[in-house]
Order: sequence, then structure tokens, then C-alpha cells
Amino acid sequence: MVGAATPEYRALLPSALLAESRPEGRVRRTARDWFVDVVFFLFAVGLALLITAAGLEQGVDEPRSMIDLGLGLLCCAGLWVRRRWPVTLSLVVSAIGVWSVTSVGAAVVAFFTVAVHRRVVVTLAVGAVGLAGGYLFPLLRPEWATGSYWVEQAWAAVAVALVLAWGLVVRARRQLVLSLRDRAHRAEAEQQLRVTQARQAERARIAREMHDVLAHRISLLSLHAGALEFRPDAPPAEVARAAGVIRDSAHQALQELREVIGVLRADDLTEDAPDRPQPTLADLPGLVDESRAAGMRVRLDRRVDDLAEVPVAVGRNAYRIVQEGLTNARKHAYGSTVDVIVAGAAGDGLSVEVRNPWPVGVSSEPEIPGAGTGIVGLTERATLAGGRLEHGRTASGDFRLWAWLPWPA
Repeated sequence: MVGAATPEYRALLPSALLAESRPEGRVRRTARDWFVDVVFFLFAVGLALLITAAGLEQGVDEPRSMIDLGLGLLCCAGLWVRRRWPVTLSLVVSAIGVWSVTSVGAAVVAFFTVAVHRRVVVTLAVGAVGLAGGYLFPLLRPEWATGSYWVEQAWAAVAVALVLAWGLVVRARRQLVLSLRDRAHRAEAEQQLRVTQARQAERARIAREMHDVLAHRISLLSLHAGALEFRPDAPPAEVARAAGVIRDSAHQALQELREVIGVLRADDLTEDAPDRPQPTLADLPGLVDESRAAGMRVRLDRRVDDLAEVPVAVGRNAYRIVQEGLTNARKHAYGSTVDVIVAGAAGDGLSVEVRNPWPVGVSSEPEIPGAGTGIVGLTERATLAGGRLEHGRTASGDFRLWAWLPWPA
């Protein structure tokens, strides 16, 4: 197209034109546009020549016919700017058409362009102007009268209505195509957004699982390594036992890390069968035994008849909560007694509580570093599972980590 396109016109542009929009708002003609413009131009010129030849055969004055043909060709030349100024061109051609009969082809093309690219109200107004000019034409050029005046005007109105209907059909089709194209773009954008959100969610799961799995093992490693550091004169058997525990803990940390990577592709909060074996509530006694072996005093109070009956996803979340609670107790209250209480039943939910005395003074054990995000991750885990989590200091002076998880009947 030549010139800048208005927003209303751009709203009806074919996708090929929209794809080639220039930054300054100008839109280039495509091969299809050139083909259509050439066809319309040749149609208008050919019709003008045929009308002139027919007039000469009927005895129309030759000088007047040549003037008429010149005006008609001038209107045909104006069709090359019809995309930029459709309304202006149509009004000018209608004004010329009051006297020039050879401009009828250009008038049809110009009015069709208005019907396609402008609102219906504007199109009707332009059509009314064209019909008004048609009423005056027989009075100014009586030599072209071939029948009843009102019959000719009726046929002119029918022709205008047909061109209007054709333009509205093309306009509606373009609007439908652009609407579908816009929906496709929106669907693609939403899909990209979902992919981005899925990636962020997976990264969050990676961070949560890494913390839950590795913090427990690394804290055990730190305790045993610290014991060797502060007791270099320990008996060889005790040193060998501590080294064996360190080696086993490191091996288990690596193994659990592999399991975390394997389960990341599964919905760990909704799916009961992950790709690789994951800890469940039935593994809780083993977790407590590991902490006891590291020197912690842990009391386990099981108020569930069979830990294996707890759903896998619920049991895995409960296991991680207890694991984090024991890890925090090792970090901040080493040497104190930790109570682990697991209670619940199908239909009532599962509650998990880890309680230990609030630390007093400065611990003589080496400090175990941490990111400080364990409780945050547990809160998110419990919330996503449909439960809730509470933590803080109680009135009796203990630190209490408590969570409730839904256990369907």
C-alpha cells in the first residue's frame, strides 16, 4: 500500500500485510495486492473503453465522448491510491460520474473498497452520494437514456446494493480470519507462559527436594566429621566407625540425589507412583535410627496403626517434614531430646509434630551452616498438598514444628 494505513484499515489487513508492516506504519503491497490492483485497474479501463466504443456506435458526439473517456481514465488512475484514501476517491469519482459515464468501473471498485475497509455507516453514506449522482446523470447526459428513468434508477440501486453486499462479505471474512489469527497468537503466548511457569515450578521443586534430601545427610556428615575433628585421640575403632558412617552417608546422599532428579518429572504432590522409589512414612523409623546413630536423642510416638497404609504422596511429605525438623534440631539444639509424634487416620488427616527444647546459651558443637529456607519450603509443600504448617516457640519454652496433611478416606 502507498502511504500510512489508518488503525481501522490495519484492523482489516490480511495477515500477509500485517506481517510486512514497516516500523513507521507504512505497509508494503504484497504480490497478491499487486495482482488485485492490476485486475481492478484493467477492469475499470476496459469498461471505460467499451462504453466509449458503444457510445460512438450509437451516435454520441465524439468530442464529448473523448472528454468523457479522459475523465474516466483519470478516475481509473486514481484507483492506485484507493487503499490509502478510499472514501475520498469514491466521493471524487461519484462527483465526476455525474457527467462521465466511463467512470462507472472506477466508481464500482472505489465503492467496493469503502465497503471492505470502512464502517457500514460510512459505506451507506458514500453509497447514497453515488445514487444521488446517478439521479442527476440522465438529466445532464440525456443521449445515454435508453429506457424509463425510474427503471434505470432502480437498476442502479440494485447494482449499488450488490457491490455493498459483496464488500461486506469480504470484510466479514477478513475479520473472521484476523480473529482466528489473533486467537492463535494468544494461544501461543499463553502456551509460552505456561512453559515458563512450568520451568519455574520445576526449578522450585528442584530447590525444595535438594534441600529436603541433602540437608539431612550433610548435617549427619558434619556431625561425624566434627566429632573426629574435636576428638583426634579417639580409639581407632571409634574413628573407623565414624569414617564408615561418613562414607555411608555420602553414598546415600548421592543415591538420594539421583532419586530426586528422577522424580522431578512426576507430580510429586499428586501422583502416588513416582519414577524412582522415594521415602514414605514407612521409612520414618529408619530416619529416626539414623539420627540416633549420630548421637541425637529422639523419641518416636507413632499413633498410626500401619505407616504403610498412608498414601505415598502424603507419607512422602510427612517424611520430609520430620526430616527437616530433625535437621533443624541438630543445627540449633544439638544434645537435646527431640519428640516426633505422628498421628491421624484415613478421613481425619495426618498430623506430624517435631518438638524440642528451645536452645539456651551457645552450643559447644560446631555450627552447621544452612540457607534458612527449610521452613519456607515445608510451608509451601504443605500448602500445595492441601494442608497447613505451623512453627514457633510454645508457652512451655519448646520449639514446635507441626503440620497437618489431608488423608482421604
